Amino acid sequence: MFRFDDKLKVYLHRDPIDFRYGMNSLSILVEQAMQRNPMDCSLYVFGNRRRDRIKILAWDGNGFWLLMKRLEADRFVWPDNKTEVVTMTTDVLHELLDGDDITTIQRHPKREYLRVS
Repeated sequence: MFRFDDKLKVYLHRDPIDFRYGMNSLSILVEQAMQRNPMDCSLYVFGNRRRDRIKILAWDGNGFWLLMKRLEADRFVWPDNKTEVVTMTTDVLHELLDGDDITTIQRHPKREYLRVS
């Protein structure tokens, strides 16, 4: 499977999109609906209404990449957040692409301590 760098930021557009959209339409959607810069070396993830397809828009410094994955029999589990844009890590994106239910993933909270003793 295609793996993404851990340093990348990933933004998921929660609402379904028209899958006829190409690079230009998706980059405009990133700018206008998601309020982000499509050329900031982040990944932007979009899904269709049936949740059996995902498109990922990425900028690599001199051009856009558009990746698509289609499931033959299953569906992707989409977050049910109330926000328009969901921020996630590349690990969570990999789990989404592998078919895991990312809405049930619970990580331990990050803890910071000032001293050891």
